[in-house]
Amino acid sequence: MTDLIKEKYAQSPRRWPYYLVIFAIVAGIFVWSMTVMNMSGMSEKGTAIAGNIFKGIFHPDLKFLFALDTSGVGYLLLQTIAIAILGTLIGAIIAIPLSFLSATNMMPAWVAYVIRFFIMALRTVPPFVYGLMFIRVTGPGPSAGALTLGLMSIGMISKLFIETIEDLDQGILESMEAAGATPFQKIRFGVMPQLMPDFLSILLYRLDMNLRDASILGLVGAGGIGAPMIFAMSAYKWPQVGSILIGLFVLILVIEQISDQIRSYLLKG
Repeated sequence: MTDLIKEKYAQSPRRWPYYLVIFAIVAGIFVWSMTVMNMSGMSEKGTAIAGNIFKGIFHPDLKFLFALDTSGVGYLLLQTIAIAILGTLIGAIIAIPLSFLSATNMMPAWVAYVIRFFIMALRTVPPFVYGLMFIRVTGPGPSAGALTLGLMSIGMISKLFIETIEDLDQGILESMEAAGATPFQKIRFGVMPQLMPDFLSILLYRLDMNLRDASILGLVGAGGIGAPMIFAMSAYKWPQVGSILIGLFVLILVIEQISDQIRSYLLKG
């Protein structure tokens, strides 16, 4: 047995030169990337400021953290959740028809590629650009955040929906067509039962992402907990920043655990 293993090993291709080349390329890219970092601006004052930041963050403002009024962390987190949910729903409502129009097994190829180009164009615009645009339209606040997340969600949701639609079991649809089923019956009983678990799983994943994005968009005034955080940072109120970060950490942890359980149930039953 040992001789057989040695013989197989001797016959196996030697891949170490390829691995060495890949390692050298990655190392070269890493060294080249490090050249953009400039640490000459660091000083004793900067180090002291960094120490004050971490000291404040690890000694949060408990009164602000547990306040029950509209200025407390709890209310701001609820507002962030509402913005993320509404943005996800807006994106899903628009993405579903776009996905069917972009699926090559549902539509002619030229129609699918035109719609895909439109979806790709939506995905190329950075989130902050959408946020600043909607702030001009609706004014600062949660409305701008929800619309921004909705438009941001269309691209990713559509892309994943298209892949799911194109992976449909065509045999089921062909059998229903042979049995005389109408197009509506094929969609209702042949398409949707196959798609719903994946669709819901994708929406939960996007909701998880939108919760993080809603926090960031608040930095430009699009509602949520990001705006109070940037105000606290601008005023050097690091204990309040620590309270907000604790709230965000707990929120993301809870939502991620819940969404993981739901996705596992939908995909595995």
